[in-house]
Amino acid sequence: MQRGVRLGIDVGKVRVGVARSDPDGILATPVVTLARDNTENTDLPTDISEISQLVTEHEAVEVVLGLPVNLSGAEGPAAIHVRAYAEKLADVIAPVPVVLSDERMSTVAATRRLSDRGVKGRRQRAVVDQAAAVEILQSWLDSQRRRR
Repeated sequence: MQRGVRLGIDVGKVRVGVARSDPDGILATPVVTLARDNTENTDLPTDISEISQLVTEHEAVEVVLGLPVNLSGAEGPAAIHVRAYAEKLADVIAPVPVVLSDERMSTVAATRRLSDRGVKGRRQRAVVDQAAAVEILQSWLDSQRRRR
C-alpha cells in the first residue's frame, strides 16, 4: 500500500462524516461532520466541494467511501445513492482515487462505541457520522494490512 493519508467518508442523507488516517495507514481519526447539500440545481454540491478541499489540505492519496450494503450483501437504494455520490466525487478530486468499502454496521458500531464512552443524545448525533467514517476507514486500513 502506497504511503499517504487516506480520507474515510460516511455519506448520509443529512450529514457526511469525514475521518483521516495517518500517512502510514495505521490509525483512523475523526475530522469533521459536513452538512449534506441535497440541492439538485447546483453543479457542485457544497459537501463535495468541502471534501475536495480536505483532500487537498490533507494531501490525501485515496478516499474510502462506505458502501451501505444489506446484511445479505445485496445493494439497495442507499448503495445506489452512494455509488452516484462516489462517481461525482471522483470526477471532482481526480486523479485521487475513490474506493468503495463495505460499511455494514459501521453506524451501529460507532453509536455503540460512543454510548460506551458516555456520549448520548444530541452530542452523539453531532459526532456519530465522524465516528462511522472512522469505523469505515479503520476497517479498510486493517483489511489492506492483512492483504500484505
